[in-house]
Amino acid sequence: MDDDQIAATVAQLKALGHPLRLRILRLCLERDHTNQELAAGLDVAPATALRHVRELVATGFLDSGEMRTGDSGAWERPYRATRLSRRLAVHHVGHPDLSRDVQLAVVAAYHAELAASDLGVVRSQERLAMRLSESTLRELINKVEALLREYVQRDDPDGVGVSVLWSLHERENGDQ
Repeated sequence: MDDDQIAATVAQLKALGHPLRLRILRLCLERDHTNQELAAGLDVAPATALRHVRELVATGFLDSGEMRTGDSGAWERPYRATRLSRRLAVHHVGHPDLSRDVQLAVVAAYHAELAASDLGVVRSQERLAMRLSESTLRELINKVEALLREYVQRDDPDGVGVSVLWSLHERENGDQ
């Protein structure tokens, strides 16, 4: 765990262990969304979206705004991501199954977002296999994570919206 990270609770791990919740967080990162907007954008029933939104609010991943009148005159509540998930260490020694569920949910959410996007806009993609010593592996992880943090800090509101998935896992039997 990095110095600036905090350990995720079991409830937080369970909340992050569902790809739909991760997609809700992504949508609510840049601007507020109502439950109806989330349901429409994710092509799910409003009740399904609301169940996931409530879980994210309860675990601190979403903030609920003040009730307001929507375009149709109905009352609605907007939600915004708190960015808590960026500060959490999800590798929970006591609950490796929940940590794995979070990692699989991240991949599934990324897959769903990629499938919903115009595949012609993939800017770069690599899938590599290698063998590294423990010290070289730690060096690689530190360099990539530092590079990603640097670019997250450069977030430009007028820039092109991109999504990055950085994932490194040990291969079974260390096979090439």
